[in-house]
Amino acid sequence: MEEVNNIIVFRQFDSAIEASIVKTKLDAYGIPCFLTEENLANLYPGQQFMPFQVRLHLFEKDQDQAEQILREPQLSVHDEQLHCPRCRSLHLQRDFPQEASEQFLPGLKLLFFGIFFPKKKVYRCQDCGTEF
Repeated sequence: MEEVNNIIVFRQFDSAIEASIVKTKLDAYGIPCFLTEENLANLYPGQQFMPFQVRLHLFEKDQDQAEQILREPQLSVHDEQLHCPRCRSLHLQRDFPQEASEQFLPGLKLLFFGIFFPKKKVYRCQDCGTEF
């Protein structure tokens, strides 16, 4: 006799981005899953009063494994070994280069954030001001 694999709603999310991150992590571990109602959530972002949420579906047999994977500690984007080459400080901020930010007016910078910046982001030490 054929085994029945029921599909369940594993989690619900207010944000399609958050749901996609969880789905990608589960996909990386080989757990088949899919999202529903993500387009509706994208139409009205930040509206928690709306009756729909992004739903993550998976097979019922994979539920325990998925819970275990999502309980694992998250990896830090900023590694502890990343430090200022000048003063060895760990107080770093990722931002646009100082010379690029001085070329634009603050209002124009907010209006066109990220569109017309010619340079990539750099790390800036909060203690000595070194950019690298």
